Amino acid sequence: MSEVSIDNDAQTTQNGDGQEVQFEPVCIEVPRIYDSCGAKDCLRDLTVFFTAEDQDLVETAASVRVTKASVLTANISVDSVAFNRGYYAVDVVFYIAVGAEVYTGRGTLPATVTGLATASKRVVLYGSDANAKIFSGDKTPEIDASDFDSCNGAVSTAPKVTVQVSAPMALASSVEPVTAPDILPFVPEAVANYFGEELVVPTAQHILVTLGIFSIVQLSRNVQLMIPSYDFCVPRKECAAKTDDPCEVFSKIEFPTESFFPPSTADTDSGSAPFGCGCE
Repeated sequence: MSEVSIDNDAQTTQNGDGQEVQFEPVCIEVPRIYDSCGAKDCLRDLTVFFTAEDQDLVETAASVRVTKASVLTANISVDSVAFNRGYYAVDVVFYIAVGAEVYTGRGTLPATVTGLATASKRVVLYGSDANAKIFSGDKTPEIDASDFDSCNGAVSTAPKVTVQVSAPMALASSVEPVTAPDILPFVPEAVANYFGEELVVPTAQHILVTLGIFSIVQLSRNVQLMIPSYDFCVPRKECAAKTDDPCEVFSKIEFPTESFFPPSTADTDSGSAPFGCGCE
């Protein structure tokens, strides 16, 4: 890629070939990421809560095998850190749907059950500090009662939190007797509607799962940036007409060489894992 140097007083730039290219400075508003972190979490022995019908099968289960796990949603809250201006504590609660096959005895066919597991984590990130309130025409203004507390002075507005999470990996599962009473976590309405019926607390036996997930947490704020604008993004090619010939569509697919010749162990970069695991 050719290097571009921009003269703030001029309306032209020079590319790597020495040719001058005209541009127009424009101001745009974009979210700037002030801080972020990645995590590789090993979530040990999470209790799975089921509906009454599925829990009856768990109470008589001899063994269990987890078939799938999926993050349904996440509850996110952000609070400023006392005595550390610009830093925020982000609390995330993951609501994970766990599908499993329950075996009630030797030689019997397994029964499929689906339950809910929850996991929480907290991170502290830098999100800068801003006292200006932002209003937008496409959103209904929210009134915060703390804004009227004259004793606390100006109220800092929290940055936007974004959480990205991978599909959980089922690492272990077991059926264990209940030794201490389980506590049913708070279940949002959307999650409760997913299961259709009320979740119950295990009495005699419960299923424990260990899951591994990758996640990225980011704090961002909208900022205004001046950038050079060279031209509008006009399409350079014509949209291809849709064809109904399946053989013609198949002919455009490249041959999957990697499927027939998988990479060797030496070709993989296993020593550059970006995050540490909490399983040790």
